[in-house]
Amino acid sequence: MPTLPQPDGVRTIASRIVNAIRAQIADSVYPPGSRLPSSRALAADLGVSRTTVTAVYEQLAAEGYLEVRQGARPQVPEGLRLAGLRPDGLKRGDLKTVSPDTGAPPPRLSQFGRRLAGLPMPDPPGTGAPIIDFRYGELAASDFPVLPWKRAVDAAILCRPTRLRYGDPSGSPELRSALQAYLWRARGLRCDPDQIVVVNGSQQGLDLCVRLLLDPGEPAVVEDPCYAAARDILAATGARLIPRTVDREGMRTERLPPARLAYVTPSHQFPLGSVMSVSRRRDLLAWAQSCGAIVIEDDYDGEYRFDVAPIPTLQTLDRALDGAGRVIYLGTVSKTLSPALRLGYLVVPRPLIQPFRAAKRLADRHTPALEQSALANLLASGAYERHVRRVRRRNGERRAALLAALRTRFGDGVRVDGAEAGLHVVAWLTRFPLEREAMIVSAARAAGVGVYPITPLYDPSSLSGRPDSDRPDHPGLVIGYAGLEDHEIAQGIERLGAALDSLA
Repeated sequence: MPTLPQPDGVRTIASRIVNAIRAQIADSVYPPGSRLPSSRALAADLGVSRTTVTAVYEQLAAEGYLEVRQGARPQVPEGLRLAGLRPDGLKRGDLKTVSPDTGAPPPRLSQFGRRLAGLPMPDPPGTGAPIIDFRYGELAASDFPVLPWKRAVDAAILCRPTRLRYGDPSGSPELRSALQAYLWRARGLRCDPDQIVVVNGSQQGLDLCVRLLLDPGEPAVVEDPCYAAARDILAATGARLIPRTVDREGMRTERLPPARLAYVTPSHQFPLGSVMSVSRRRDLLAWAQSCGAIVIEDDYDGEYRFDVAPIPTLQTLDRALDGAGRVIYLGTVSKTLSPALRLGYLVVPRPLIQPFRAAKRLADRHTPALEQSALANLLASGAYERHVRRVRRRNGERRAALLAALRTRFGDGVRVDGAEAGLHVVAWLTRFPLEREAMIVSAARAAGVGVYPITPLYDPSSLSGRPDSDRPDHPGLVIGYAGLEDHEIAQGIERLGAALDSLA
């Protein structure tokens, strides 16, 4: 008996699903041997009938893309050859775009959405990863305190509450008390637990600060060069950025124009590594007081100091001067434990406690309770500080290995900035002109080495000859070392040197 013809809309949807699944198989979203969702699950996911999905699977089985057996989910054949399977220019993720509304215009975005759509997105982690990757912000998995963290998590799980409920938006009282004590011991920062807001990493902390303190079009002072994600948050909000040159004393603070906010990394400037001098810290606080601005102090890797003594935080200095409450302190455990944990914290002035609590509640209610409890246990037991001392020594060894490798391979052909603290350095390649920076990065990647140019961290006006800019005329590479072992560091620098030799 012949099959009855389907309505055009159903046939179109089914064919689009067929093409989309073909594309995902060709892209190895579903590699040979993997199983697809059941017809019931895929039908529910796409909002179509199960009959449509069954017909789709039968069509793909007839073409050899799938093996279908009664009672089992469809499977991509083990021996399927993927070369040449790419259909109709479809891209990864097209399956989710299946919809009966084939000619509808794209949804209208808000101004914030349109600004976000214009921002560049980094490649997903692991995409085309080089053999030896000097990416900043990654830590060695071997450094993670597996047993102390497991004990802390186990203790948190055993403390069963009487009922499961939403927590305090500011963070658990136990963690905020533990952080208060830690900040006093480690950074000399005095605060009350209710001034601490636990956030999902420093990135969320920055986002909350900018949303609460800036309206579109208002001015914000940033360092130049600057942490790219902070600049992106400000740009997405519609802030008018005022870049200020950084030198060996940190951000220049003379003749700062009025602004609503300033974002700085005074303890270890990112990326150049300078420490803001006490005189400039005082100038910055006086400026904030005079124009009613708030200073965001990002202490992203303050635990790692090698050749310099710790300097009091801006918030501590602000309190010592007049207690005006012009500084928000931003901390994180991403550089001590793991960036995957997404745990950070803000210390906010008292007048800002309630707005930040409300903003955090609306953003995501609160940071996950289990991780908060585990970190509180780790801090209270002293295991966290023991871990920090251990990884500080280990990263000091990695730093020494990197500096020795750079000195041995390049001699006076490289100038290193920012080695006194933190987990990265900037290597200026003094034998090459600035115009060859992108070529150097490409040659290194071809040699299996991931290095990252400093140019994208500068404001475009620095590159077009802004009068107060100190941008060097040589290529600069931001080289992180905390995710590598000593022998990998030495091998990576040797490979980089060979790549540069081929360009000379």
